[in-house]
Amino acid sequence: MKKSIILSLLAGAATLTTLAAPPQHHEPTHAADLKSVAHKHFTDNAPDGLKDAVPHFAIFGKEGKFYVGLGGTVKLTVGEDWGSPLDNPNEFITSDIQPAAAGNKSKFQASAMQSSLYVNFVALPDSENKIGAFIGMNFLNNYVPVLQYAYIKWRGFKGGYDYTNFSDNGAMPPTIDYEGPNASTAITVPMLSYTQTFGRHKNWSATLGLELPQYSITPNRYTNEVTQGVPDIPVSLKYSWNSGEDWVKASAILRNLTYHNVQADKNVDVAGWGVSLSGTSEFLPKLRGFWTGVYGVGIDSYIQDLNGTGMDLTPRGINPALKASKAWGAFGGLQYNFSEDVYASISYSHVRNYAKPWANNISDTEWGTQYKYAQYAVANVFWNINSILTTGVEYIYGRRVNNDCSQAHTNRAQAMIQLTF
Repeated sequence: MKKSIILSLLAGAATLTTLAAPPQHHEPTHAADLKSVAHKHFTDNAPDGLKDAVPHFAIFGKEGKFYVGLGGTVKLTVGEDWGSPLDNPNEFITSDIQPAAAGNKSKFQASAMQSSLYVNFVALPDSENKIGAFIGMNFLNNYVPVLQYAYIKWRGFKGGYDYTNFSDNGAMPPTIDYEGPNASTAITVPMLSYTQTFGRHKNWSATLGLELPQYSITPNRYTNEVTQGVPDIPVSLKYSWNSGEDWVKASAILRNLTYHNVQADKNVDVAGWGVSLSGTSEFLPKLRGFWTGVYGVGIDSYIQDLNGTGMDLTPRGINPALKASKAWGAFGGLQYNFSEDVYASISYSHVRNYAKPWANNISDTEWGTQYKYAQYAVANVFWNINSILTTGVEYIYGRRVNNDCSQAHTNRAQAMIQLTF
């Protein structure tokens, strides 16, 4: 997940200010007021799912005209895989599970690649022309910085690099595993969107976006993959309550998938679409739920476990044409807070693809060896030792089943310690 849930443990606002001219009369005059105002602006500007990821350190500009927050994490994970071990200590990707080679039944792994850095910038905070920018990165590419976020926000517009509007990162259960539930739609894309809030208490919001197409197909001998000329179009409607802590979000996405028919020497367009329902809420005191369900045709690239597997368009029988495949995914999770500093969660996630069979002699890829469904189950406990140090332990079970009923499974037990700053 590409979802670093532990960033949500960052709290408080800036403690460092620049030497500046005295604030105007409408600006906060006490340190506590300044921290409160900065916290609000940093929270509003942070990515979805990281609304509490405000930095511990910040620079306050002259007359409160801008805030710049600097933050990050140092995160160490250690763990053991057994069954069919995955060669990835950070992301437990069930679609990557394959039968282990002879003798490879367990693997010890350790990593600090989930460590992160970010800059949160807000200018003209108290005006209608308030501008926000956010840049975040981690080190998942073998300790080489990897961009996670880079966007600008202004008057309801957001442009840059962020998670697709078809996703709902705030409705993700907490995991040490960076990937999280395999049915998540947490896919990062270059994007442009506009959000409008409405309703008596501004509890409703609607978003329309344009995004770089996510595209992965399985060609046959009569077809080729080509560049995409039409953006993907996500739309969403969200209702929130309890001061924005709880919500339900309905999303849809429209796609135009293009491939080249070699025999006819022409491009062919195939329609794709998907719908999703997600949310989080506190069902009982100290007990919070998380859920997402997604279904569609030609949307495999937007389901985390199927992204990049070539299942948006696939061959069918001996037909030279490609068809959009149907897929669905769903997950649910519960988090129980024993205290303000100790909490535990359990989650289950399932993804299934319905690509129709194709003849073995029509494609270099055999239908029988391709992904049919996968399961992901996780349980964990976290402890906030203090305001900057967190530790946790976790168990994950994953299983992949192919069209020919071959299968493999993996278990992982891991622990982590993380320092936030």
